[in-house]
Amino acid sequence: MGWSMGKAIRTWAMAAALLASFAASAQRVEGDRAQAEGAYSAEVPVGGQSENERNGAMARALAQVLAKMSGDRAAAGRPGVGQELRRAKDYATGYDYRQDEGVSQVTGAPTFQTTLVVNFDQEKVENLAATLGLPIWPQPRPKPVLWLAIDDGSGPRLVGLGQANAARAALNRAVERGYRLGLPSGSAAEQASAGAIWRGDAAAVARASARYSPPMQLIGKLYRVKSGGWKGDWSFVDGGKVLASWNLTDPDARKVMAGGADGAADALMKRYAKRSVSGTPGTYRIVFTGVRSADDYIRLAGYLQGLAVVRKIVPIRATPESVEFDLDLLSGLPGFKRMTDAGDTLVGLEGLEGQPPVFQLH
Repeated sequence: MGWSMGKAIRTWAMAAALLASFAASAQRVEGDRAQAEGAYSAEVPVGGQSENERNGAMARALAQVLAKMSGDRAAAGRPGVGQELRRAKDYATGYDYRQDEGVSQVTGAPTFQTTLVVNFDQEKVENLAATLGLPIWPQPRPKPVLWLAIDDGSGPRLVGLGQANAARAALNRAVERGYRLGLPSGSAAEQASAGAIWRGDAAAVARASARYSPPMQLIGKLYRVKSGGWKGDWSFVDGGKVLASWNLTDPDARKVMAGGADGAADALMKRYAKRSVSGTPGTYRIVFTGVRSADDYIRLAGYLQGLAVVRKIVPIRATPESVEFDLDLLSGLPGFKRMTDAGDTLVGLEGLEGQPPVFQLH
């Protein structure tokens, strides 16, 4: 009569497993798909679900987020960023996988692609940007109207909402760069704007766009060239003022359209992104206390070499309990303090005015 203790434990274990299984499945309703949402999430294709594959993919995802957040497509190549990309998992709040099914254009056979979706901590990412001196393009962001006329040999025609797929390359690239483009309705009156686009009359296009908000237009004309490729003449207008004009040529019309969205993002970032307040790059002398052994010294040196803001370390002086280094800092003392405050290896101490700052090794 009654259960043995062993049977009871096994029963509780099975119940706990069932509850855990239910909790995991309850995170997503059937039919939901994991996907990146917002400026602080990203998705990247992966070849598998191993830890090494995931860590590399997280680095690429964080590079995407930094590019979207700053508006700077070269953000991943800025000084100090590469070091932090290798620690991308420390900035993540969670991740998930998605399986995408397609069809091979060569064989017609089904294809499958695994995608990793990563969500990052907004505060940590913005703190990283501030530490490394990256710009931050604030939210919410404007949604310029794309006035695109295409001539494939039969005369220029305006791309309106009903022909959105024709401009899909530009619309998708804008999302990748952290903003969105709108399209005009494509009414008969607006179709007449194709002529204004073709003759480069940005003022006429701006007047036609007055019913839309904000008063920003990405204006492009796309046409075939004798070489057999495509050319795009682009301009970006904000409040009636042309901020930028550029031309692109490529055999692939989609790349020319994507380049239009890139140019608009660059113009918007240049005008609206704000650089974080950081210190002046240079060499600073810093005292580190609590260094009582060779092991302490090695631990401190290794920690400093791992900080993205530290470009060079030069030992100056050592005492039985402290060392002095000259550190070449990417964003000055504020950037160094912001990065050390994020960990528990060094603690800043009150120093004397006019003397080098002091940090204690824990």
